[in-house]
Amino acid sequence: MKLVRYGPAGQEKPGLIDDEGALRDLSGEVDDIAGEVISDAGLERLRALDPTTLPKVDGTPRFGPCVGHVSKILCIGLNYSDHAAETGAEPPSEPIIFAKALSALCGPNDDVEMPRGSKALDWEVELAVIIGKRAKYVSEDEAMQHVAGFAIMNDVSERDFQTKRMGQWTKGKSHDTFGPLGPWLVTRDAVADPHNLDMHLDVNGERRQSGNTNTLIFNVPHVVSYLSQFMTLMPGDVISTGTPPGVGMGMKPPVYLKVGDVMELAIEGLGTQRQTVVAA
Repeated sequence: MKLVRYGPAGQEKPGLIDDEGALRDLSGEVDDIAGEVISDAGLERLRALDPTTLPKVDGTPRFGPCVGHVSKILCIGLNYSDHAAETGAEPPSEPIIFAKALSALCGPNDDVEMPRGSKALDWEVELAVIIGKRAKYVSEDEAMQHVAGFAIMNDVSERDFQTKRMGQWTKGKSHDTFGPLGPWLVTRDAVADPHNLDMHLDVNGERRQSGNTNTLIFNVPHVVSYLSQFMTLMPGDVISTGTPPGVGMGMKPPVYLKVGDVMELAIEGLGTQRQTVVAA
């Protein structure tokens, strides 16, 4: 099942994509793709609906972030063995955790802002895990029961802010629009193996990133379990699991985004995104 939130920013309505690829309005059934709606019981109620009885949405409305009422965005750094090698870093012995500000969330095709003073704006296609059930001190065996589904996130990063401005990575990860999420939340039952998904990202039509989630150092159950030892994960929380090789920082010499550049990214079975870089 593919769940979406569509409409103007801040006024998104819940919807689903039917088997023919048409957008259907869910606002008569649920208030949002959030909270109890993305629990196992809530998703089962949505599966029981006949999509053909739901209003069909005409045209091509904007898609917003595919989940609402997010309480936190957590990211895992250097979580692909081939990306770690690209950066010259040793693979970490435990997951590296950093956060993105909630205000970074945006729709999958919204413009991405280049911050004032930015000289090192970079891209990162990532598999995002959407939590559907409160998780605290869960084991790896239990972890997937707490996952509602998966989506694409572009973990947009300003590398100078991240690495040269002192302190943690968060300041290079949190500018407005640095978290395009979607286009849809694909429920976990519809993803046969989240650890074998092809993914790629192009800049101005040129392939920059190409990888597969089979090179994750820490897999999804490990990451969910690990995070739940340090904080309670709530329904709607987003975990961005890391990026494969091909980021601008890893090129020799480094290559970064400019105003007017277009990023196009995809993960197998999870849809596509497209963003244009604009000045903040």
